[in-house]
Amino acid sequence: MTPCPWTIAEVLPHAPPMVLLDEVIAFDAEAVLAAVTIGSDHPFATAEGVPVHVGIELMAQACGAYAGVRALADGEPVRLGYLLGTRSFHAVRDWLRPGERLEVSATVVFRDDGMGVFDCRIIAADGGVVAEARLNLFQPKGEP
Repeated sequence: MTPCPWTIAEVLPHAPPMVLLDEVIAFDAEAVLAAVTIGSDHPFATAEGVPVHVGIELMAQACGAYAGVRALADGEPVRLGYLLGTRSFHAVRDWLRPGERLEVSATVVFRDDGMGVFDCRIIAADGGVVAEARLNLFQPKGEP
């Protein structure tokens, strides 16, 4: 994988506070690896942390980051995309803990004509998988 030269703000067409990832670590033609540290200022934070189901949005943003870095690498503008659904979401715990740094990976399973299917994982610092899912996304053609 290649280290990412762009900030998360450059690769995701989201506005704060809904940019939930901190950075894209690396990417290649088929995958992206992003990271987030769960802070007390996270939009979904509670005293216990962030509910693990919010991980679906972290995974969706990793897919968006993949599309963004691929677009920038190809000299194209970053465009909006939409999460259509998820299959096989599985989590091993209920909370993403305050202060915890997590890596979020998204790997292309299928991508054609704006449709995309990605296998995604949220990985803890010890390398254990916290959650995983297969996401279906759509990115319409046209203006950013």
